[in-house]
Amino acid sequence: MRTASGRRVPALLVAVSVLLIAADHWLTLPPLRALGSAVYGSLESGVSSVTRLAADPRRLDGVERENARLRAALLAARRPSQAPAGAGDYRVAPAHAIAFGRDQTVTIDAGTRAGVTGDMTVFDADGLVGRVVRAGPSTATVQLATAAAASIGARLETSREVGLVTGVPERGLLRLSLLSATAAVRPGDRVVTLGSENMRPYVPDVPIGTVVSVERTPGALTPTALVRPFARFTALDLVTVVLGGPVAVPDGAEPPSGAAG
Repeated sequence: MRTASGRRVPALLVAVSVLLIAADHWLTLPPLRALGSAVYGSLESGVSSVTRLAADPRRLDGVERENARLRAALLAARRPSQAPAGAGDYRVAPAHAIAFGRDQTVTIDAGTRAGVTGDMTVFDADGLVGRVVRAGPSTATVQLATAAAASIGARLETSREVGLVTGVPERGLLRLSLLSATAAVRPGDRVVTLGSENMRPYVPDVPIGTVVSVERTPGALTPTALVRPFARFTALDLVTVVLGGPVAVPDGAEPPSGAAG
């Protein structure tokens, strides 16, 4: 036999349902609906923009080329004051890291068809990545700056003291060996590339890293220090390859449109 309380429960549920239906019919919630519309609309707009960019390879390629051109302009602006008057931006080509090798190398998706050949500087938004060691028609292999076989002319950015940077791959660091026995080096000093003859394999003043510790080696004739590279070698993506030195630009003229590769 059902109790009175048992009969009241279904009746209560029916009453609540009727009230909810009536409230939905009579009441409007414009602030809440407006908030939902704004949030969804912004999200939809953002997703739509990304989708359009990804769906238009030519537009994406243009963005990457502009990115590379701006990096080259920034690098050119870092050149010492004695740089030739009228020197323009470096000629560069954008590329993506597409594979990583066990021998401290990375494969990029730009090769000889894009003007990439051996002994060219490669850097990204953070700093020096390495140099091209071989190039095929559509891909190239880059030796990372941290490779044990890497040997890079370098200098301290502030004092301009010259040295040699070699890779310490097991620690993900670099070792700077200064050439002068009296050169001062301390943690926090920034290290940049010295630059090679004809700009290959390294152009000058590309940021390499920051000194993290000075080594005290008994019997050493010159100071050595460990350097933490600016580039994140385990997270490489878009990089820039320097195809050639700055393009000479007459006073008052604009750089040629093909200067960015």
